[in-house]
Amino acid sequence: MMLGQGFAQYSPYMPFSANKYKSKSYNDENSEHPEDHQNVQPKRATMGKITFYEEKNFQGRSYECMSDCADMSSYLSRCHSCRVESGCFMVYDRTNYMGNQYFMKRGEYSDYMSMMGMSSGIRSCRMVPMHRGQFRMKIYERENFGGQSYELMDDCDNIQDRYRMSDCQSCHVMDGHWLMYEQPQYRGRMMYMRPGEYRSFRDMGMSDKRFMSMRRITDMC
Repeated sequence: MMLGQGFAQYSPYMPFSANKYKSKSYNDENSEHPEDHQNVQPKRATMGKITFYEEKNFQGRSYECMSDCADMSSYLSRCHSCRVESGCFMVYDRTNYMGNQYFMKRGEYSDYMSMMGMSSGIRSCRMVPMHRGQFRMKIYERENFGGQSYELMDDCDNIQDRYRMSDCQSCHVMDGHWLMYEQPQYRGRMMYMRPGEYRSFRDMGMSDKRFMSMRRITDMC
């Protein structure tokens, strides 16, 4: 697996369809989840199931989760492997959906810390609802929906090459669920975006990060 500065990147464990994109004319340990400050509109979730294990290779005590879990420490003191039996999940290396984020789809992760370059174990997880229908997200060059703006309906592997945008500081997710990446070609640290308005990435604790590529979560988990 390819790793970048110790953070998860796109790999066979996080597959997506590499579709072309169209346009119509958008963690650190102290960061809060976007929902804490933004106008996020939660969608109805479909059933998912993920099982966490204390040790590698699915050994030791286990914890089965079928929804969001803000703090896994009540169930497991550590976590070194997991199985996603159905659905798609975002996992976080800190409680309350904070810290570095990683996307997991159905499959077995016998030693996910090595597979994904994680420096610490999973502390919280969030189920990603399955979305059917169109995807739409509008990205903005500046905070509070200022500067250049473009509406995305498909994946974009490099906003600078495609739109001549050197930065993206706010966005509005109208439809679907998306992953935004620090680097072009869906590399580097990622952020899970649900439908809603994100007026300032800086206020969300991401002042040291730029998002340069965006991808729809289209896996049929």
